[in-house]
Amino acid sequence: MSVFNLPDLGEGLTEAEIVEWHVAEGDEVVVDQHVVTVETAKATVDVPCPFAGTVTTRHGEVGDTVPVGSPLVTVGGESGSAATVLAGARQYREEERAGAKLPTGDAAPEEGSGAVLIGYGTGAGSSKRRRRVVRPAGRNTSTPPAKNDYPAVHAGPDSRDSRGGVGAVRVISPIVRRLAREHGVDLAALPVARQGEVVRRADVEQAINGAITPDERPDITSTPAPATSERSPQRIPITGIRRTIADRVSQSRREIPDATTWVDADATELVAAKDALKAARPDAGIGILPLMARITVAALQRFPELNATIDGQAQEIVRHRAVHLGFAAQSPRGLVVPVVKDADTLSTTELAAALRDLTARARAGELSPGELTGSTFTLNNYGVFGVDGSTPIINHPEVGMLGVGRIIERPWAHEGQVALRRITQLGLTFDHRACDGGAAGGFLRFVADAVERPVVMLADL
Repeated sequence: MSVFNLPDLGEGLTEAEIVEWHVAEGDEVVVDQHVVTVETAKATVDVPCPFAGTVTTRHGEVGDTVPVGSPLVTVGGESGSAATVLAGARQYREEERAGAKLPTGDAAPEEGSGAVLIGYGTGAGSSKRRRRVVRPAGRNTSTPPAKNDYPAVHAGPDSRDSRGGVGAVRVISPIVRRLAREHGVDLAALPVARQGEVVRRADVEQAINGAITPDERPDITSTPAPATSERSPQRIPITGIRRTIADRVSQSRREIPDATTWVDADATELVAAKDALKAARPDAGIGILPLMARITVAALQRFPELNATIDGQAQEIVRHRAVHLGFAAQSPRGLVVPVVKDADTLSTTELAAALRDLTARARAGELSPGELTGSTFTLNNYGVFGVDGSTPIINHPEVGMLGVGRIIERPWAHEGQVALRRITQLGLTFDHRACDGGAAGGFLRFVADAVERPVVMLADL
């Protein structure tokens, strides 16, 4: 017997919640096959098993929280002979090449899947497809194989997964499947699933709110939900990233003596600069957020007091020479803070590309833990939600956060006259332990001046 413990997932994470099992007890696995999807405080991760053989025990059910180092699965001795297992793995690679059009011959990877976690896995290959269950001859084939990961071929609405429920429904992320389970939504009955399309979070939310009605067909596997009053309160467990957010903001409020200062700024010239760049470089995708990121980086270089973190144990302020710029983004898992590493070394075009890439992958739930940690300052563009201002909670252990409100036309004194100008509110929340009001005010005034006269900022870049 080989016991596979939940490995170190990096970034100081100590536990993970089981989101979905991809194997059942009695299934056979090959080395590096993904056996379970877990959700950490930072990301959703497919966990590969480093052993080959038969799954004898799954330690935990969907929704359980497993500490790092605790048993995850127990794998028995290799089923059949070693030659059988190797032949199955070889057959899988050949089928994978045929299905995914991978290179063959001398250019083909012969070993490894690229499914690497700290202390486990091999790295010779680059495939991201989930390994299927390998079954030797003579085994009862009525037991269904583990589901392939999206974008696997849709297997039809009436197929069954390893837990006996309706399976083979493609979802954009495991979070969608969990949301459906919590609200009693039958994924296979949704119109998009019946059409063989990918089920997205919006489809499930529409079903929950009654905007769409699942197909009327009997569900022979589900247990009827207990009758409840429509006015009874709904209890939602605080788990996964929501629990992490709760812990982080609570810690920030307990430990950080924060203060907020703000200023209204005339962003008319900034909008004009954005429009000019869009006309000159339409492929660069430089919008307001990249320009604000450019301004923020310049301000942090001028006022390094705010490009810092607090080391609570050592009771030290750590001023960083590199600017790792975090920015608030919505994702299927809630609010996350992707990080543009070494933002001070990037051009405005490169900043725009990095922000665009991280935002897209945040919305798809594809960011790794390393891309969600290590920021030295956070930019929060809450103006996209149609609000003017906010007093945000600092992203612990940073010492500052810059907020940008919506840009709207307002009457404004301009060149001795009242005119309609594009106005935005800029707010800075800062840790009073790391800097005083003079540095905070100087930082915010620098940002406001750059918003009002972005061309002047070029003299210092």
